[in-house]
Amino acid sequence: MSPRRQIRRSEWEKSLNDVQISKADLNRLVMDYLVIEGYKDAAESYATETGISPQVDLESIANRMTVRSAIQRGDIEEAIGRVNELDPEILDTNPVLFFRLQQQRLIELIRTGKVAEALAFAAEELAPRGEEHPELLPELERTMALLVFDTPGIASVGGKSGSHSLPTYISDLLTPTQRLKTAGELNAAILASQSQGKDPKLLQLLRILTFGEHMLGTEGPGDVDFPRLDLSSATLKRSNALGDADSPSRSDAMVL
Repeated sequence: MSPRRQIRRSEWEKSLNDVQISKADLNRLVMDYLVIEGYKDAAESYATETGISPQVDLESIANRMTVRSAIQRGDIEEAIGRVNELDPEILDTNPVLFFRLQQQRLIELIRTGKVAEALAFAAEELAPRGEEHPELLPELERTMALLVFDTPGIASVGGKSGSHSLPTYISDLLTPTQRLKTAGELNAAILASQSQGKDPKLLQLLRILTFGEHMLGTEGPGDVDFPRLDLSSATLKRSNALGDADSPSRSDAMVL
């Protein structure tokens, strides 16, 4: 068995520094992130500062953020209305997404204790869609399970009023994360309708980086011991198995 290859930190850092990346490419990455994530004012300022065009109508960013804000505060009807104003085909051509929005609306009705209205809404709006798309029935059943529990406890999930009785897979529907998930799905659909990617390119690059490190590293087929990028601190961390003749007693992290 051949010995495992080891790359010292100084050698790895030199290889990284030898890679040439243009400032224009970096500026475009930043602009793409600002546009996709909805930072309209920042994108406008960055365009002025760098001369990089956002490639989209900045008003469309504001419209997307209005829709996302509506969902995050639980106003699903306003969100649906805003989307239909932007482009009715977004929901007309995506029945699963429309179901998700209606599911979120049902959740909001249950959250506020409007049980009779929630039952009527589920029967009139969601049940027929579940019949058309059987794969969605488990989500409808999961949402309806909220009604099995005491409504005041549901309305105050996260507080002391009986919310502990909710199984996690059901109570998750009442967390802010569920609203964020629904808002993210709708935001991605709006971006797709505008011929934009649903995720920032920077995030995609980080995924590729993580995958590449795994493939090259000791846990992957590359079986190479090399310094890894710690994303939480933007530093290179050397492996415990590696020494560095240039700095044997220094910290394991080197700022990039």
